[in-house]
Amino acid sequence: MSNYGTTRHHPAAAQKGVTDYHTTLFRRLSWEGTVPLEIRVDPQELPANSERGLECYFIQAPRVSYLPLLMPEIRRFLMDVVFDETAAKALKEEDWWFEADDGTLLKWHWPIGLIYDNHSILATVRPGSSLAGSMATPLRLILHLASPPTDKLLLSPSAESCKQAFMGQLKEADFIRWGNTKRITGLRKVDQDGLWEGIREHNFDDYWRVATKVTPTTTPNRSQSPGPPPSSVSMHGRPPSADNAGPPERDGAYNVRSVPVRVYLPDGPVIQDLVPPLLEDGTPHTLSHFLSTHIPLLFPPRPPAPPPSRAKPNPQAPSVPELAYPLVQGVLTPLESEMAWLGACLAGADGWLNICVGVNKK
Repeated sequence: MSNYGTTRHHPAAAQKGVTDYHTTLFRRLSWEGTVPLEIRVDPQELPANSERGLECYFIQAPRVSYLPLLMPEIRRFLMDVVFDETAAKALKEEDWWFEADDGTLLKWHWPIGLIYDNHSILATVRPGSSLAGSMATPLRLILHLASPPTDKLLLSPSAESCKQAFMGQLKEADFIRWGNTKRITGLRKVDQDGLWEGIREHNFDDYWRVATKVTPTTTPNRSQSPGPPPSSVSMHGRPPSADNAGPPERDGAYNVRSVPVRVYLPDGPVIQDLVPPLLEDGTPHTLSHFLSTHIPLLFPPRPPAPPPSRAKPNPQAPSVPELAYPLVQGVLTPLESEMAWLGACLAGADGWLNICVGVNKK
């Protein structure tokens, strides 16, 4: 387990460009997250003389990693335990590919955590399954050893293709934030390669040493901010606007043109739209506002409170049914969370804030 206390900085450090303690904490927590995978070789493709019954491999995979980066570890296990040495020599790792146990092709360019969360929300619309059950069991994958369906896979199943896709996602996220890609393209090649090496080696410090140059800070943009929340509010639900406001930062999360966001629906399309950090009235753009605007059937807007009367001098707004819920980095995310803060603290390593929407069953 990582020692989170080592990331604490002096309060004045934030004004010197050093990431504050709480931002680093949430980034590290999401970085250190893992998901359980059960990887089983297709029994029809096992080489001759293989040890049948041992062709299943379990792993806690980093959420920020990618399936092609697991191949060396999986191959070592299969070569040492399962495959016959002579027959295994004919296998080519570039021909290996994955599908889910229901026959769904897996997208190599998606982070493993996103693949897992997307599978979890799919379970919420299938009979006899639930989110709790799907997130408590490993994601079962079938490993094929030959004949990759190149006509259906968006990318060739290789680490190099995955790296190219990762860099492409970084540039797209950079453009959405700032209106250009100067922050990414302006990096030295050694730094651009260092981003991918941080992912490949799962090294938080190496990755964020470079990523801090392109990722917005969480310093609020507003000169006045509300007081601290009630003591009953958890730190995890505390929006950054509740912190003491300092001087606005040009690279702050509330100064970006838009937050790079994608919404994943179970058995539905991926929604992508411009998400300004602040609304037209200057208030923070919250997750509740974003979801009720784009998916009102699942997140109906809360109607305003009725006017006060003698019987009810302080009327409350009527409640709305909880038809669905958002998952960010595998965590049920409070709807009052601010999009700018989520984009700065809980975005994936590729710069994108991925929101998976599950459906509550009645």
